[in-house]
Amino acid sequence: MSDKTPKRGPEARSTTRTWVKRVFLLLATVFGLGLVLFAFAYATTDIPDPNQGFEAQTTYVYYDDGKSVLGKFAEQNRTTIPLEDVPQHVQDAVIAAEDATFYSNKGIDPKGILRAAFNNAKGGSTQGASTITQQYVKVLYLTQERSFTRKAKEAILSLKIHRQLSKDEILAGYLNTIYFGRGAYGIEAASRAYFGIPAKKLDVRQGAALAAMINNPNNLDPAEGEASRSALESRYTYVIDRMSELGSLPSVKGDPYRLPKFPKRKVENSNGGQRGHILKMVHDDLVKNGFSESEILTGGLRVTTTIDKKVQAAVEAGVPEVAPKLKGLHPAVASVDPRTGALRGIYAGQDYLKSQLNWAVAGGAPGSTFKAFALATALDYGYSLKSTFDGNSPIEVNGTEFSNEGEGLGESYGSAISLLTATEKSVNTAYIDLADSMDNGVSKIKEHAIAMGIPRNAPGLDDTFSIVLGSATVSPIDMANAYGTIADGGKAKKWYVVQKVKTLDGSRPYKHNVRTTAAISEDVAADTSYALQQVAIAGTGQNANVIGRPIAGKTGTATTDGGHVRSSWFVGYTPQLATAVMYVRGNGNQPLDGFLSSFFGADYPARTWAAVMGKALEGEEEIPFPPPANLEQTAEGHEPYTPPPSPTYTPSPTKSPSKSPSSSPTPTDAPSPSGPPSSTPTATPPGGGGGGGATESPAAQKTTTPGQSPAGRSQEPATTRQSGRRRRRAPGRRAAAA
Repeated sequence: MSDKTPKRGPEARSTTRTWVKRVFLLLATVFGLGLVLFAFAYATTDIPDPNQGFEAQTTYVYYDDGKSVLGKFAEQNRTTIPLEDVPQHVQDAVIAAEDATFYSNKGIDPKGILRAAFNNAKGGSTQGASTITQQYVKVLYLTQERSFTRKAKEAILSLKIHRQLSKDEILAGYLNTIYFGRGAYGIEAASRAYFGIPAKKLDVRQGAALAAMINNPNNLDPAEGEASRSALESRYTYVIDRMSELGSLPSVKGDPYRLPKFPKRKVENSNGGQRGHILKMVHDDLVKNGFSESEILTGGLRVTTTIDKKVQAAVEAGVPEVAPKLKGLHPAVASVDPRTGALRGIYAGQDYLKSQLNWAVAGGAPGSTFKAFALATALDYGYSLKSTFDGNSPIEVNGTEFSNEGEGLGESYGSAISLLTATEKSVNTAYIDLADSMDNGVSKIKEHAIAMGIPRNAPGLDDTFSIVLGSATVSPIDMANAYGTIADGGKAKKWYVVQKVKTLDGSRPYKHNVRTTAAISEDVAADTSYALQQVAIAGTGQNANVIGRPIAGKTGTATTDGGHVRSSWFVGYTPQLATAVMYVRGNGNQPLDGFLSSFFGADYPARTWAAVMGKALEGEEEIPFPPPANLEQTAEGHEPYTPPPSPTYTPSPTKSPSKSPSSSPTPTDAPSPSGPPSSTPTATPPGGGGGGGATESPAAQKTTTPGQSPAGRSQEPATTRQSGRRRRRAPGRRAAAA
């Protein structure tokens, strides 16, 4: 057999060597050209006056009309101090955190430059790994351009400054210009902003904490909440460990290097009320869209927000009109335009001067307001508003017992309650039965909720039956926006607060574009909306239905594992505005029961919603809801309840008169439906009243997550029947919701 592999002779080897030489020559040429260009750039680049980089211009923030000033971002808070006024341990902490080779490098990090340049060229996030000298140069010129050109210029200037200034001069300049958050540029301003003391009085822990913040000042401020504090602790530990490795951490007995205590943050009086909360949201949205701290605080931007002056005034007037003045009570409100996702107004739960925690963003467990997503999922799956589910209480699913509110073991509504009535009366067991009846029902509900606007990373948004009853943590803004998806015919979009940004020269570096996705069909949205209208007309949401125009909405109340109410809600909408109202107390988990005179969603939240929406929509066009689609059931099982035949009367044969009395004729008994006859309503099709006249009560509105077992309930029969399936009640966890 012949060998078909071609032999490599002298001619082939010669060709290979020729190509290698050509490639080598090409690379050498490119490298040489690069050196020439770099040398030319180095020679022609002058170091400008550093002060030119700090000619700050105030950034103004406007309402959605682009004319009315909502607020502004303050100019730089910066005080220059000599390096000798910065304790040595603070200098060491900054070097350990940002550039361990500061005193030995030439001012640049070639590997970091190449890595960042290639990452930016691929469209990735901006890379760090810059030396202290490089960071100093970048801050001096306030340039945030994400390009290889900017990185190259940064390297050139870093090399020049390294040759012209001593290391101590560079470090002093860096410490006086770098941003630490809270509008503070430089170590002196940062020391006063975070600890209320001059930099020369900073101890080791305080200095290391400030050094840690340089890495990401927007997300490492402990005043911004538990997540930011946790992130700071992690970065702080890194700085302490790095100092120890470098031998610059002072030797102290024991382990004293825990995160220092931070005094309560002082804020400007001009940011009182809700203004400070809105400006913080605007700031965060700008950062998310690529604007630097320098541009935001000193770049003279003109920012037009989505905040509607009339709606915001309605929110700020409507909340105190209804909410009782109780210390620790946080009523949070968010209003969103369903057609665009634009945030029109917020109430953060308290004055910004008292607390910078925004409850309209932080959120809580939405309770039965989450059932709207389960309802839309069921209609999309093939059920209809006439489909029936098990409304008896309790029922047991997968080892967990769920119940309705009410005396004993909870109020039972019978084994065949219509989906419409279950929505009006907020019947937990019917909704659990609904989720259990669909293939991968819980997962489907979760994915529909996400598609409609609930964040995928919402805490507690797990594949468990409890999320159907609203156990996840969701913000009022996200709830309002997700309900807005229903209001807008099933079209979902992300909510936003920054509409557009202009610079002083008139250019427009940013404008928001609304992008919509079809989360649910128009027909599903129409029938979901119809059911939520009935909640307001005849169900648990009647206290909200007083603004003189059609509304749709849902009440909700959520509890802790111990059975205490931790939040109460009303979320509702008209075609042009969706609003969510949430009441929480203290840290968000402190009980409302025993604190508020009435803690159900149908009371304070519903009445607050009406106060806000009535003012916000005063004089606005009344836009009608679309008619219901009257979807027919296509899924198997859970067919609409069919009542038994009416009793018939059969007269007895005529008899001759007798002296003895005869018994009176009696009707034939009709067969009884399963469950208590008095609590087995017939299905109500769209257009009917469906269980009207309900008022909010514990039977309608309390939400309990698995793990609690309300006491004092009388025993019910051990089994209930529904759609041919048998459920056995067994000892286990109970969950009730509203």
